[in-house]
Amino acid sequence: MPHNLLGFSSNCIKMPCTVNEDSYSAAYNRYHVPMLSVTTLLPPGTTPYPPMVLIHGAANSAVAWTYWQSELATRGWASHAVDLRGHGKSVPFDLSETSMSDYVSDVASVASQLREPPVLVGWSMGGLVAMMAASAEIGVACVALAPSLPVREINPIIRLRKGVFGPEEYGVVPTSPEERSSMPDLDDEERAVALASCGNESRYARDERKRGIVIESLPCPLLTVRGSEDTQWPKEKYKNLWLDSDQVEIQGASHWGLVLNRRAVAQTVPKIIEWLSSKSLAEV
Repeated sequence: MPHNLLGFSSNCIKMPCTVNEDSYSAAYNRYHVPMLSVTTLLPPGTTPYPPMVLIHGAANSAVAWTYWQSELATRGWASHAVDLRGHGKSVPFDLSETSMSDYVSDVASVASQLREPPVLVGWSMGGLVAMMAASAEIGVACVALAPSLPVREINPIIRLRKGVFGPEEYGVVPTSPEERSSMPDLDDEERAVALASCGNESRYARDERKRGIVIESLPCPLLTVRGSEDTQWPKEKYKNLWLDSDQVEIQGASHWGLVLNRRAVAQTVPKIIEWLSSKSLAEV
């Protein structure tokens, strides 16, 4: 799978740059973001579909999209999985004051280098980042997998703290591969990929989510996807979502299973493509 820094294979480049093989690097672009790593997988030949930008969750990385990217390429879709600043293979960066808006800038930076506006796909925290980016008219559609939810009013009592934390706060212990409670539907290989995707996260951004990220409406179609076995973000949490949204539930999928359970991914991707077709963004 091609792997690039702040760029894609050469046929996707828009910005002036120095090209070396199929990747390039630049310290900053017009969004003033640090150097980002983007994992790109293109289908054979040309594709009539818009590209997809895949946005990982908190304390995570683009590795979480491993099976998604393979499934999308098989179905003719190009995908670009971004490692948000300070995550995965992106250049090390101090996350202690990183904000949710910073993550949106990262997504905007990636989208700006594509030949056409992308479909934004985000999981968990990344689902909220995708909605924030969509509200800024960055994508043609937004797909949010078990997303952190926006609010209509912030809670001013919540204090925003500087700092960094690890996946242990979400019940994931990378040093204990036998522990399965947070990933009950993943097999051994899938769990190994999940643990390999883990890393540090910004406490400041997490506190922002607790305080509330205000989104009143989206200018593009929104699909929210839930797992029937997701105990972290069960369907009850989405009952009062005011945004105009279509909804899909994936049977048997946990929170992690939406991205890394290969049986669930094989269900989810076709449903999303069918939904995009209903919005005239794909052909089934």
